[in-house]
Amino acid sequence: MATMTTVAGMDVMGTRSRSRVASVSERNRSLFEVQRRNRRGPTPEVFFTKHIDNSRIVKADDPERRREMRTFAMVMGVLFMLVMVYVWQHFAAIEVGYHVEAQKSQVEQFREQNRQLRLSEAQLSDPGRIDKIAKQLGLDSPQPGQVVRPDGSDANAPVLAQAGSASLPSY
Repeated sequence: MATMTTVAGMDVMGTRSRSRVASVSERNRSLFEVQRRNRRGPTPEVFFTKHIDNSRIVKADDPERRREMRTFAMVMGVLFMLVMVYVWQHFAAIEVGYHVEAQKSQVEQFREQNRQLRLSEAQLSDPGRIDKIAKQLGLDSPQPGQVVRPDGSDANAPVLAQAGSASLPSY
């Protein structure tokens, strides 16, 4: 009989085990009832609360223990402060590293921009290009007497050579 199960010599499902159980929940319910009946002892397990009044107990003062606890607290405080200083320095170093890297990338960006500007300046100040644009606009080389300087001097007048202070090129 494959449908019968016994626990400690007793029939688990009683007379109902011989017939097929309609559902798993009925089978589980019946197993729980059999287990509840087969528990050891005639009395159920009961726990009682025990109220203890410690209000009249006075703790004895131990000066040696208090001194040990103060020393321990101070050592732990100093250790905590050392750890916090280390952590602060570590994070500050990381922050400075990020700042340095940002400055390096900004310097590289400025160098590239400077290179682009020098290249465009060289292209725009090319004498051949300027001459070509001037001819397209109908401009020609200036005729004698056509150039007027802002200081009022004549452009075609002879210029007296003057000795100035010689400057050495710096390398």
